Amino acid sequence: MSSPSSDPDQIETGGETARPSKGFIARIADGLSDPVLRALVAATAVSRIGRGVFLAVTVLFFTQIIGLSPAQAAVVLAVSSGCGVVGSLLGGWLADRWSARRLAFGFEMTGGVLLAAYAFVGDFVSALLLASLSGFFDSLGYSARSAIIARGFAPDRRVHARAVLRTVTNLAIAAGSGFGAIALALGTPEAYRVVIAGAGAVCALGSLALLRLTSAVDAPARGRVATQLTETGSIDTQATAAASAERREWNRRSPWRDPRYLLLSGLSAIFGMQFGVAELGVPLWISEYTKAPDATFAVLLIVNTALVVLFQVRASRGTHDIRVAGRVTMIAGWLMVAACLIYALAAGLPTWAAIVILVVGMITHTFAEILSQAGAWGLSFELADPVRAGAYQGVFGMGFSLGALASPIVVNATAITFGFAGWAMLAAIFLAAAVGIWAIARRAAASAEPASA
Repeated sequence: MSSPSSDPDQIETGGETARPSKGFIARIADGLSDPVLRALVAATAVSRIGRGVFLAVTVLFFTQIIGLSPAQAAVVLAVSSGCGVVGSLLGGWLADRWSARRLAFGFEMTGGVLLAAYAFVGDFVSALLLASLSGFFDSLGYSARSAIIARGFAPDRRVHARAVLRTVTNLAIAAGSGFGAIALALGTPEAYRVVIAGAGAVCALGSLALLRLTSAVDAPARGRVATQLTETGSIDTQATAAASAERREWNRRSPWRDPRYLLLSGLSAIFGMQFGVAELGVPLWISEYTKAPDATFAVLLIVNTALVVLFQVRASRGTHDIRVAGRVTMIAGWLMVAACLIYALAAGLPTWAAIVILVVGMITHTFAEILSQAGAWGLSFELADPVRAGAYQGVFGMGFSLGALASPIVVNATAITFGFAGWAMLAAIFLAAAVGIWAIARRAAASAEPASA
């Protein structure tokens, strides 16, 4: 493993030194010159504002307005994540067979309507049903978008597009959370329901920008296996045989027959549990093991969002090169080890010291998140078969959904249960996953060199 370039504005990619980076605004503006990225950014900015509103009020809406118990709220969110696993896989499969842009539009429009329908939920059963459908359609739309990115950009631009979209997502969700605070401040059922209905409408409106995309982002048309006839009405055996051969080749290219990609998806899912550390582990650690006030977590979220917005695009440069992608993932693994141990040190310290340690831990964690995401995007695109881009991205997305589903259990069973020893267990898990991903990238790069020579 080699360390990154000492110049933060340069990164080595395949023996060439990239040009010095531009400012944050200039980098985003350059990316928006691409019509595909412009449409995706517009859709993401609008829809994620709505999603941010919803995320800010969901749990309190369930518990304080509908009257669900904390256990029931947890079940609703867990089932939603479980349905998202199925949606991730199915969305990619569909995007290889029908128009990805039309599917993405339909899924995200439907998802927005379902979010708006939460305003009319009144009990556990209706909340569970809507959460299941919402999680399913949200993941369907995400996989369809991933297929669009895989086909709509050159290899060296795909990770950049992902980074720009993630930056926009963070900004939009932060803005949406601010709007959601209106309902939290008023605290009335009417305020919650109006805000939630408005959030769903905004999400639905965001899907309209996807209609600007052209058919270039769709999967190429495939031949049919059905018996084909000549102009005289006889069977065209040659055409039928060609179509059958194409179907066999299509099935052979399934991601389920690609052990390397399946292993990459599994290891990435394990490393993706870092999001569960941030969303569940850190707030519980603060409240149960440290003297820092609970409001510290809000400060940590602001730090995380600001760093992702400022550095995600820059950190993603060059990770279309699988060697670079593996290298930054390895660096992310060590940073995640450091973050886990730093969080653990906050226990028992005076209030001011605990806050300082937690902020340092979150900064370290955020850079691990930024680098690991950049590496994951690069490898998920470059090691996928371009003919089955949708299916491959669906499998990769499914892995992340499984990681999200498992992370609350794993984090609670380690860090929250065993304290410092538990954080050390988590650190070992993340490092092992990073080493595995780095090894996959290194071997893939080595096998690709003789083929290109």
